[in-house]
Amino acid sequence: MSNSSSSISQFLLLPFADTRELQLLHFCLFLGIYLAALLGNGLIIITIACDHCLHTPMYFFLLSLSLTDLGCISTTLPKSMANSLWDTRAISYTGCVAQLFFFFFLLSTEFCLLTVMAYDRYVAICHPLHYGTLLGSRACVHMAAAAWASGFLNAVLHTANTFSLPLCHGNAVDQFFCEIPQILKLSCSDAYLREISVIVLSICLGFGCFVFIVVSYVQIFRAVLMIPSQQGRHKAFSTCLPHMAVVSLFVSTGVFAHLKPPSISSLFLDLVVSFLYSVVPPTVNPLIYSMRNQELKDAMWKLRTGFF
Repeated sequence: MSNSSSSISQFLLLPFADTRELQLLHFCLFLGIYLAALLGNGLIIITIACDHCLHTPMYFFLLSLSLTDLGCISTTLPKSMANSLWDTRAISYTGCVAQLFFFFFLLSTEFCLLTVMAYDRYVAICHPLHYGTLLGSRACVHMAAAAWASGFLNAVLHTANTFSLPLCHGNAVDQFFCEIPQILKLSCSDAYLREISVIVLSICLGFGCFVFIVVSYVQIFRAVLMIPSQQGRHKAFSTCLPHMAVVSLFVSTGVFAHLKPPSISSLFLDLVVSFLYSVVPPTVNPLIYSMRNQELKDAMWKLRTGFF
């Protein structure tokens, strides 16, 4: 590591507000969002873990997804809230490395889990007679473990490569948390090309997951349209809609955040877009999954009446 990068002991994150009143408002707003995400995802995790009727592949993967959502939002929001409360912008070098690693790890794992969940819906609708064989308990554990391991290896590769680059442009990060594109902006002019090759590899892998999801749903739609009864078609679609909504939200916010035209880029827009893709999905996903899932809502109600 170069002297310029090794001499950096902390980074300065981008604040959401400059005045003290707005900083406190930002803290209260983010606290409300964070508590909502904790409540929603925590409730799904506890409900699935406690209700034996929900010990199925679909809900097992949903539990894993809620765990990644909890971790993802816990990686970014608490530090931003603390900085607003204490009127500071600083994050330690080690803290920045950890934040970038865990955020990328959980984000990568979430996309892998969404891909596995698309396969789950494909097998359930297109090959229902083989569902128990293809998605047995051991197979589900192996697929979930592969998703987590893929996210971990991807994050290790990117974090190690990003922070091995010499940093020549100060320590001010134009974002409210540490992420790879903003750290690369601080690197020396030619050094970032090493990380670009790794990013291209990750984009190819992500595109492969996206194509797999799209192909799975093409097959699902073909199978659903062949169901003779309208009630049967509606029931089949209703099991897929939450997953489709979550995938659409995840992909659209992520793509816009990193592939928006430079002509419309600004600090404020970058801040808003990063908020949309890092904070909104973990908060909204529990609502999407519980809104149209009567089985999950019944289990939550049964859990609530059991406690109170």
